[in-house]
Amino acid sequence: MSQSLTSFADLLQAAERSAVHLEMRDAYGVENESEEFAAWRKGHRLDPSDRATWWRPWLDLVQEVTSKGVVMRRARIVSEPVNDYIRFEHSGTFTNVAAGEQIRWLPRRYASELALPGNDFWLFDGRLVQFNVFDGDGRWVHTDQTEEPAVARLCASAFEAVWERAIPHEKYSV
Repeated sequence: MSQSLTSFADLLQAAERSAVHLEMRDAYGVENESEEFAAWRKGHRLDPSDRATWWRPWLDLVQEVTSKGVVMRRARIVSEPVNDYIRFEHSGTFTNVAAGEQIRWLPRRYASELALPGNDFWLFDGRLVQFNVFDGDGRWVHTDQTEEPAVARLCASAFEAVWERAIPHEKYSV
């Protein structure tokens, strides 16, 4: 089972100022990525000049939201040396950047002193948190949402602490 892009799209489109995303896993078992990941492992790489081959509904949504002034930022905490999945993510991240999302990478060793929530999350406008819960194999299980102010503050603080230490995508090499 996977989250509906439509329901998530509604959340993202409703954002007025910001949407931040913290990813803390070294691998995700997301079904809709399995073919792309397998192709990447066999040597396929996206061609930045051939947008038609990699532009997909997600990137349309990112561009729509960022073009109305919503700042979208994503931070990824990763173990080093990175595994193949993180190399795969890194190689395709230019697509997110092209759509308007800002992305940074934080080597896990620099996150040890940070207070972080137990799950990946999206935080919309500093008030609505959506936690993404995954199983041990990185498969999405469900989402939990809350507007509890203390939880939103924790997530905002955690994200900003990671963002401050993280390396911008264009400067992080794997």
